[in-house]
Amino acid sequence: MAINLKELVQKDIKFTAGHRLCTGCGPALVAKWTMLAAADYNVAMSSATCCVEISSAVYPYSSWKVSWYHNAFENAGAIIGGIEATYKALKRKGKMDKDFKFIAMGGDGGTYDIGLQSLSGMMERGHNCLYICYDNNAYMNTGIQRSGATPKYAWTTTSYVGDAYQGKQQRRKDLVSIIAAHDIPYVAQASVGYWRDYMTKVQKALETDGPAFITVYGPCWRGWRAETHDTVELGRLAVQSNYWPLFEVVDGKWKMTYTPRETKPLTDFLKPQGRFSHLFRPGNEALMADFQAEVDFKWDQLQRRVKASE
Repeated sequence: MAINLKELVQKDIKFTAGHRLCTGCGPALVAKWTMLAAADYNVAMSSATCCVEISSAVYPYSSWKVSWYHNAFENAGAIIGGIEATYKALKRKGKMDKDFKFIAMGGDGGTYDIGLQSLSGMMERGHNCLYICYDNNAYMNTGIQRSGATPKYAWTTTSYVGDAYQGKQQRRKDLVSIIAAHDIPYVAQASVGYWRDYMTKVQKALETDGPAFITVYGPCWRGWRAETHDTVELGRLAVQSNYWPLFEVVDGKWKMTYTPRETKPLTDFLKPQGRFSHLFRPGNEALMADFQAEVDFKWDQLQRRVKASE
């Protein structure tokens, strides 16, 4: 399945300009590219409370040109599953003749943490829905608090850097592995640094019969203490340093969708981010080595899964 850029630019984008997301917002790109990839479908969408929701649908205005529902942090999976089940009932009764695709979207706080229970339920019940998590590594909407997606040693407003601690003390949650363990048809990891890879995965997911899940890396320059123009580059460096590999799990088989020709140093990805500036201070070499060891471990684990699927 190939993305044709010339064809895409002619399509109606169902996520319009005029929203209140920050300049250089990674999740804003996720929302736009998702709707562009879904341009050929009738879409019913549910959005958990998050940066994208609160900034794109300020009553009485909305940037969404689809059937769109705002739900709470904790129930995006339940809501989109309920909408899909209602649609099926209406189709059976002859009260609905249009075909729809169903998409839920949430940030890492509403997906990794608060909404994990309803997301798991949606997957286990087999609803024909796509759930997209844009991962910006913290609760950016409510004050840059740490989440289950926040990397170890990252500064947030609830994981300070000081004499007692050097940022978050726990490793990030491996959500993709958790969702893949539900044995659903399609799971993928993507990044705003690679738009073609992401949009291809959205289209694959929408054509999947059954539950699908994509987590996409969407840097938040404000929460990461980076520059507004670095968003896409950070998305690329995360992939090129092996911190955020691009892969998919199709019917239980793990497959890389992009492998860097040359792995870039992890420091290239971390240095532009003020939330990791303490790792570069003299005396903190062990913290940096621990960070690198975790990246290497997860990369090797992924390669073993891919090899076992061949």
